[in-house]
Amino acid sequence: MIQRIQTIYLIVAFLLVGVLPFVFPLWTLSDGKDYFFMQNQIYAILFGLNTAITVYSIISFKKRQTQFVANRLNIVLNLILLGLFVYHSLNLPGEAVTVSEKGIGMFLPVLAIVFLVLANKAIKKDEDLVKSVDRLR
Repeated sequence: MIQRIQTIYLIVAFLLVGVLPFVFPLWTLSDGKDYFFMQNQIYAILFGLNTAITVYSIISFKKRQTQFVANRLNIVLNLILLGLFVYHSLNLPGEAVTVSEKGIGMFLPVLAIVFLVLANKAIKKDEDLVKSVDRLR
């Protein structure tokens, strides 16, 4: 349901992990070429899983608990992706030779985590509202 705020948060998270990685490079190599997530198979798999879980969470709006668990799994995948980015950017020997500039694509998982946490807060609020109404019956 589009009128629920968590759906809006999930759509923004979908845009962050499903659309914007095609636009923004992860980093720029020293020869001026942009390095996108598609050039590394692990990054492509993790971004694809994030996108699929976000779409599943948007579709399963009637099952709030399933949506909540899917968002938690998505947060964990984004943390793994962020950890891989940090590992790659800090652990390269002679980094000045291979990577000259970090791109905004490395920060997309951070923004996605923020919106997934906001969606989980809204889902929890809806669940508490439904439980309070059930008590009044």
